[in-house]
Amino acid sequence: MFNRLKMTVAALALTAGTAFAAQDALTIGMVLEPPNLDPTGGAAAAIDEVVYANVFEGLTRFGSDGAVLPALASSWDVSEDGLTYTFHLQSGVKFHDGTDMNADDVVFSLNRARAEDSTNAQKALFKGIADVAATDATTVTVTLSEPNGNFPFNMAWGDAVIVGEESIADAATNPIGTGPFKFMNWVQGDRVDLERNADYWGAAPALSKATFKFISDPNAAFAAVMAGDVDAFPNFPAPETLSQFDSDPRFNVIVGSTEGETILSTNNKSGPLSDVKVREAIAHAINRQEIIDGAMSGYGTPIGTHFAPHNPAYVDLTGMSAYDPELSKKLLAEAGQEGLKLRLMLPPPAYARRGGEIIAAQLRAVGIETEISNLEWAQWIEQVFKGKDFDLTIVSHTEPADINIYARPDYYFQYDSADFQALMTKLNLTSDPAERMAIQADAQKMIASEYVNGYLFQLAKTGVANAKIQGLWANSPTQANDLTGVSWAD
Repeated sequence: MFNRLKMTVAALALTAGTAFAAQDALTIGMVLEPPNLDPTGGAAAAIDEVVYANVFEGLTRFGSDGAVLPALASSWDVSEDGLTYTFHLQSGVKFHDGTDMNADDVVFSLNRARAEDSTNAQKALFKGIADVAATDATTVTVTLSEPNGNFPFNMAWGDAVIVGEESIADAATNPIGTGPFKFMNWVQGDRVDLERNADYWGAAPALSKATFKFISDPNAAFAAVMAGDVDAFPNFPAPETLSQFDSDPRFNVIVGSTEGETILSTNNKSGPLSDVKVREAIAHAINRQEIIDGAMSGYGTPIGTHFAPHNPAYVDLTGMSAYDPELSKKLLAEAGQEGLKLRLMLPPPAYARRGGEIIAAQLRAVGIETEISNLEWAQWIEQVFKGKDFDLTIVSHTEPADINIYARPDYYFQYDSADFQALMTKLNLTSDPAERMAIQADAQKMIASEYVNGYLFQLAKTGVANAKIQGLWANSPTQANDLTGVSWAD
């Protein structure tokens, strides 16, 4: 009896110890496994979802609200002509292999990214760099070929992280960065393990260990969260089941937005669609909430322009294109386009296919008939994106702060405005944050007032987590699972 009691007490102590230890470790669920772990050598979002801000860091970084914040650069100065950026680096920074990170590594990283033979997926971020020079160990001067007030933003992308010349060759399978977590292990097909970097230059993370578990099947993801095998699933693959978690006090359902502006893209040079009255009529025929409810199980944030609601510069312009079918009919009559027929080309995602059926019904209600064509991605790229052979389509634009695409007359929706192009040129020449926000506000209002596209909703970020976890990003200003501020509540 005494031996049995001792065994029971020991088992309880072991269980309690295990539970206590688990409070500074975290298992994160992910749908897709990254093809490699080098953010400078691959385009897959899953790479950044593991390593961004955790393993690798750049000169700057994105905050949870999309703001550009200092990272390896503690500050930076801009010359009056906007051509020279001087970055002042954090001191005492080391790579995970123990080597120093200094200005020479920044020069190497930026020159490597912009080199002619560079395989960086976002090489365009670096094309304006004319020269990079190390002034001293903690100062780097970047000279641009033309002013670009967006340069600190460009340096916040995962593709712009600072890497070591000694370790970059093996980064695909053994990433060595400067971040608060070090790479431990990759069991391909299963998980990636990280551990706290004891020599981190900044504030130490609360977590001692983080595991990224790859679960692509929605049913398996649901079971893993319910069983506690996964502590959090920031991008949960089955939003229709979130209501079950929402009613369970063990979990928090976390709903935010991504960088994905979901729009009814409109070919501005396709016959009647060149008339702003027709485009405005289409905008007022759309009931956004009906699309969000029917195509997205209620998850999504209505937008009235091409800008993410979580961005500090966002302006809510949904009222300019409020649902008003009677106004839509009136505008069509004024434009002489009663009985209009349009082609609606839909790519594969559910938001497009389901949303397309709803929009077709809404347009029909105001007298616009649509011929729906369901296209595979390859067809959509060739016919719609490259060939511009369409009237309407639905797609999410997931690149961060990409309103500048409206300054490209040859872009697939073919909006050609000299005023907007001048506005984007002015934005590039401006480095003052307040002035940039004002210009971005003007840009949002311009495309909303010209009804360039039908602005539907910001693609939702739907996640679920153990209710004791705090600090997970609600929004996704970039594809990341930033664990630097994540902890377990006491």
